Amino acid sequence: MAESYVTSPNFDQNKPNTRLKQIYLIRHGETDYNKNKIVQGSGVDAALNATGLQQADQFFEAYQHISFEEVYISQLQRTYQTVRRFIEEKNIPYQAFAGLNEISWGTREGMPFHPDEHRYYLDTIAAWQRGSIDLAIEGGESPRQVAERQKPIIARLKESSAKKLLVCMHGRAMRILLTQLLGYPLSYMDIFEHRNLTLYQLTYTGAFFQVNLFNDVNHLQVNEAP
Repeated sequence: MAESYVTSPNFDQNKPNTRLKQIYLIRHGETDYNKNKIVQGSGVDAALNATGLQQADQFFEAYQHISFEEVYISQLQRTYQTVRRFIEEKNIPYQAFAGLNEISWGTREGMPFHPDEHRYYLDTIAAWQRGSIDLAIEGGESPRQVAERQKPIIARLKESSAKKLLVCMHGRAMRILLTQLLGYPLSYMDIFEHRNLTLYQLTYTGAFFQVNLFNDVNHLQVNEAP
């Protein structure tokens, strides 16, 4: 199945490879679904709330000095809104990939957590940790399915000539991507902690990825009173 994407007019698809590059991988800012503990997934296209927009501004203020050459986002609006100022104010070319969308939580999307649902979720996560990566929430995706749709993104990260890239995506999908970039089994995905607008900063050497910043949120302190 071909990768589905949206491309900005100045995005160059045919840049040659450069070996050493820096990748700034972030989760989107807060939405009301996050705030109210309602399941989102790939089927809920929620917008950032006021806190999420503030987080996006704080990240921009902290990292606008980085000379990003390309931005990759998912096809859900909360990722575009998170990096909008880089795209619109810095005129950085971007591409929106379906492969970066959040995992589908199936019939649970749009539903608030209650004790039974939370137990079902925790049991599923525990099964993934035991290696059952083909198991999916009812009507949703398995970790292996998400990993498969991310593979073209990983190839693009390796092949791009850009030396500094900004990638904005979603919590569970980010965990799955990080296991693939760093060579871990998918069952290890929960070692990669996250919160809204967390940062993982990685280096690609041309042979492997390494993490320089792990679940970093220091930028969220920008402009806050001591």
